[in-house]
Amino acid sequence: MEHTEKQGCPCCHKTKERSQEEYTKLIHRLNRIEGQIRGIRGMVEKNAYCPDILVQVAAANAALNAFNKELLANHIRTCVADDIRAGKDEVIDELVITLQKLMK
Repeated sequence: MEHTEKQGCPCCHKTKERSQEEYTKLIHRLNRIEGQIRGIRGMVEKNAYCPDILVQVAAANAALNAFNKELLANHIRTCVADDIRAGKDEVIDELVITLQKLMK
């Protein structure tokens, strides 16, 4: 579960090795969310009633929030815990900044 420096990407500086199980769960969730978004687009294209679309958007938002919760929990259990054990306390500041961004 070690994260490492990433080469060649100016916006991202770390990567994360995920277990096959974690990867599969996250991709499955994202595939479902992608399907929900396509469904919402289809509703708009078919001139569906606004409240019906809004309910589907709320469901997609809930699915994204569930994805974030799972990813954040995995991050804390692996990357954050590993870095703290290794004496890299700066990961705490990074986590705080991430949480602040998520709570906007």
